Amino acid sequence: MTSAGPTAGARVRGDNRSLTQLINRAARRIDAYDKTHPLVRDLLLVGCLLIGGAIDVGGGGWRSVSPNPDALLWPAAVCVVGFPLPLLRRRTHPLETLLAMFPFALVQAWSGAGLQIAVFCELIVIFNIALRLPMRQLALSAALLSVPLVVGVARHPAEGWVIPLQSSLTSFAAVALLGIAWRTRQEYTASLRERAKQLEIERDQQAQLAAAAERTRIAREMHDILGHNLSVITGLADGGSYAARKNPQRATEALDAIAITSRQALTELRRLLGILQNEPQAAAAELAPQPGLGELDQLIDGVRAAGLPVHVTVIGDLGLEAAPRGRQLTVYRVVQEALTNTLKHAGPEATATVTLSRTPEAITAEITDTGRPGPTRAGGRGITGMRERSALYAGTLEVGPLPAPDEGWRVHLHLPNDEDDRV
Repeated sequence: MTSAGPTAGARVRGDNRSLTQLINRAARRIDAYDKTHPLVRDLLLVGCLLIGGAIDVGGGGWRSVSPNPDALLWPAAVCVVGFPLPLLRRRTHPLETLLAMFPFALVQAWSGAGLQIAVFCELIVIFNIALRLPMRQLALSAALLSVPLVVGVARHPAEGWVIPLQSSLTSFAAVALLGIAWRTRQEYTASLRERAKQLEIERDQQAQLAAAAERTRIAREMHDILGHNLSVITGLADGGSYAARKNPQRATEALDAIAITSRQALTELRRLLGILQNEPQAAAAELAPQPGLGELDQLIDGVRAAGLPVHVTVIGDLGLEAAPRGRQLTVYRVVQEALTNTLKHAGPEATATVTLSRTPEAITAEITDTGRPGPTRAGGRGITGMRERSALYAGTLEVGPLPAPDEGWRVHLHLPNDEDDRV
């Protein structure tokens, strides 16, 4: 018995939720149908009012509430038809609808035939005016409704005319406030929907921007990884091919260097692709430190093995422990790309010089070579990637041929330190 109570309560709550869902679904369907077929509901409303008014006039019940119980029948019959029919245009032209009812209101007031259906029709129009038109139109509507009241009081004076007048004004105010409240709710709901739509658009735009930025980062990383390593492998292969005819031992060393460089490239490429595929093991790989200034020796040794003589000059203390890893990676990639371009474009007799320095204000790197400058030096993806990396830390990158009479190419990187990074 004790366990049946919670189960029964859950069943009742589930039934209530289901009933609420059914009601909401039915309301949405009715509202959607009304928006696509507005004339159907208008005809139903007008038909019901005509039938109700005909019953009221035919049964004579209207005389019990009329200011003039002895009023003629034909004014009441005319008003029964004249008040409901204009309601067909109440949504699109509410003020014109009230103006169309105005002559019938004067006929009713003059004859003294008080019809409840007339009051109901006028209040429907007032609601639509408050809902759809500017607020100043309500003042004109109040004036139009007041004229028949004044005519009725003047035509059929009675001692208790103040109470019906107050009742009419109170009904007018209540319906007008209801229309204003409904309008405010609609405008608020519309603003929320518009805001939600704008948020969806902004979310999609942010997603597109993030995707574009991620594609750029991936392209930059793959260019740095593959471009450099393939250039080194190409240089080693060319040197090994030449050495195989004269010095087999040097050819074997070149092949070993190619194998080591290829494995390093494959390892970095697998790590990058694993991150793109969201593999669990990629998370651990991402935690591995990115190359920095401490790995420059290994990088330069690989370039030298590929056949490019490189001279390195370090001015001052680079401060490997204090330098931020992001700036170290930027310097590493710029040096890597500059030496890769030298391998690819400078020619077999070229040499390179790398100068590194770190001051309290900045980290600088300058890479020069003695190769032949050409248009292919400045037209690739690598220089764009170097500029993007330096811009991440408000750095500047100067790339171009050496001034005459020197021949060669120069890459100069300047990365300012943050206040917290200055030594």
